[in-house]
Amino acid sequence: MASRTIEPPLIVIVGPTASGKTSLSIKLAKKFNGEIISADSRAIYKGMDIGTAKPSINEQDGVPHWGIDIVAPDDTFTVADFKHYANEKISEIRARGKVPFIVGGTGLYIDAVIFDYEFKPKADVEIRKELQHKDITELLEICQSGDIELPENSKNKRYLIRAIEGGGVNRRRLQELIPNTIIVGITTEREVLRKRIVHRAEHIFDDGVVDEAKKLGEKYGWDNEAMTSNIYPLVRFYLDGHMNMNEVKEKFITLDYRLAKRQMTWLRRNKFIKWFDLSDAGDYLSNLLASLG
Repeated sequence: MASRTIEPPLIVIVGPTASGKTSLSIKLAKKFNGEIISADSRAIYKGMDIGTAKPSINEQDGVPHWGIDIVAPDDTFTVADFKHYANEKISEIRARGKVPFIVGGTGLYIDAVIFDYEFKPKADVEIRKELQHKDITELLEICQSGDIELPENSKNKRYLIRAIEGGGVNRRRLQELIPNTIIVGITTEREVLRKRIVHRAEHIFDDGVVDEAKKLGEKYGWDNEAMTSNIYPLVRFYLDGHMNMNEVKEKFITLDYRLAKRQMTWLRRNKFIKWFDLSDAGDYLSNLLASLG
């Protein structure tokens, strides 16, 4: 009797920014013949390398990475687009006999894949007009009821409308994970996480994020939506003389820490995540993957 080929599992590693999940996933993927799909709504943009803390070619250590540099900053890329992209890559990786890893902190990106979300059609002109007549509170309620991840600037009406247009999902979704999926979350003590964020901030500035932001701002415009989140608006304030470098660094650390807390709030809702500290997560997944042969 012919033996049945067992399909490699989908390994999902989640956690807040600067939790160490990227380095862990690279180590595991290298050891167990895997490829990584980044689930980071900021890393999708070409040219935004330093400010989004993408793993460099050296840091990738020969492990194929997907979900990075997909679109230009002035292109549209929705959660629905990510789900389609990720599913294609999962199939391709498995077809090569390798283990697919999804790694990131953008909760809605991850949930769209592992719970097989169904998405509403893109908003038309009439729907956009209707949304524009609503106030911030009403738009926030739509996001909450529709399971839509808030933009980083959730007090900006235009960003909220775009989030609703691009990320609206039907209530139809799986109540269980898609088959053959293992999901692990990285927990980090508050002070340790803050130290990691501070260290990464220093690294980002040492690597030349100011020059990167200046080039991007000149090419795409500072008001481009991709340029209005993360470190880039702070660099703009610095270049315009409204903040000094120390102020920019401190503000960035504060914003990144707030982002980490928002990410954890989203991820904690998922009852299927097995939570470990970084070391124990590595041991758990190593043992599991080794047992699968």
